[in-house]
Amino acid sequence: MVFEEVLDEQGAMVDTEVKRILAVELENGHRYHPLIGAVYDILNEFCTRGGKRLAACSTLMTYEGYAGHLDDSILKVAAGVELYRHAILVHDDLVDRDDERRGGETVHRMLELSMDSRFGEGAAVFTGNILYSIAMRTIMGSGFDPDTLLEVVELISNEYQEVNESQVLDLAFEYKRPDWGEWEIMAGRRAASLFRATMLTGAMLGNAPAEDLGKLEKAGEHIGYAFDIQDDIIDTFATREQYGRDPCGDIAKGKKPLHIVLATERDKGFGGLMDEIASGQKEMDPEEIRERIEACGALEEAKTISRLHSRDARETIISTSMGSESKEFFLSLIDFVDDSLDWYRV
Repeated sequence: MVFEEVLDEQGAMVDTEVKRILAVELENGHRYHPLIGAVYDILNEFCTRGGKRLAACSTLMTYEGYAGHLDDSILKVAAGVELYRHAILVHDDLVDRDDERRGGETVHRMLELSMDSRFGEGAAVFTGNILYSIAMRTIMGSGFDPDTLLEVVELISNEYQEVNESQVLDLAFEYKRPDWGEWEIMAGRRAASLFRATMLTGAMLGNAPAEDLGKLEKAGEHIGYAFDIQDDIIDTFATREQYGRDPCGDIAKGKKPLHIVLATERDKGFGGLMDEIASGQKEMDPEEIRERIEACGALEEAKTISRLHSRDARETIISTSMGSESKEFFLSLIDFVDDSLDWYRV
C-alpha cells in the first residue's frame, strides 16, 4: 500500500531530523542544569519512540505534490511539525491522565518518578510548551522565504489555538451529554485541525495555487473527522491484543466519542449507564457497552458518517492540481481509515 510505504520511508527521514534537532537541545540542557538535562532526556525518548509520523508525512507529501521534490528545508519543517504534534500529545496525556503511549510511559509519568505527581504534572505543562517553542523555531529556521514562513507559523499557531479550544470542549463533555451538533463543533478543531495545518503547510511552502489551498483545507478537515471517528471506534471495540490498550479506555474516563453520543440519543437508558460508570456507581462491562452501541444502530451510523467524510475528502483531493503520487498517498490514507472502521473484527 502506498500509504504504508511512504510512512516507512519518509518517517525514517523525519526521525533522523528530529533526533538531530533534539541532540542539540540535549547538549544545551545538560550544560544548563542537570535537572533540565534530564527533562530533555525524557523528551528525546518520548519523541523518538516510534509512531507513524503521519503529521510530518502529510506535510512532506503535500509539498512534494506541488514542488516536485523533497529537500533539506522541507525535512526541517516536517521535523518541526512532528515536534508540534508531540507538544499536543504531552498535554493531551496529562489532561487524560494516561500512563502509557506507544508502549512507554507518558511524559508526566516519567517526570513524576524524579519528584512526585505534582512535579510531574506541572513540569509536563512546561515541557509541552518547550516542544512547541522548539517546533516553531525549527520551522522558522528551515531556510524558506521568510514571508511564507511567517504565514505558515501564523497558520500553525491558529490551528494550535483551535485544537486547544476543542480540548476544552472535549474535557467539558466528560461532565455532560453533548448532542451530535456539539460533538461536530468540537471535532472540527481536533484531528481536523492537525490535518489542515500539516497539509496546508506543505502546500504553502510548495507554492500551491490559491484555489488548491481552499480545497486542501476542506480535504484536511474531512480526513480529520473520518480519522477521529475511526480512532474512537477502535478504542471501544478493539481488544488489548489488537490495539495495545484495554478496550473502552476513553469511555471509562467519561469521554463522549461520536458513537457514544449517537447511542445516547438512540438508546434512552444508555446515557444513564454511562453516568453510572463515570461516577463509579457501576463497574464498566465493555461487552455490554459494545452490544448496546451495536444494537441501537449507533455504530453503523458513526461508520456511515465517517465514510461520508472520506468520500468528500477523496473528491476534493482528486480535484486539486497536486502531483499524482501525492494524490495516491492521500487517497490510500483515506482508504486505510475506511478499512480500519472494521479492522477490530479481524
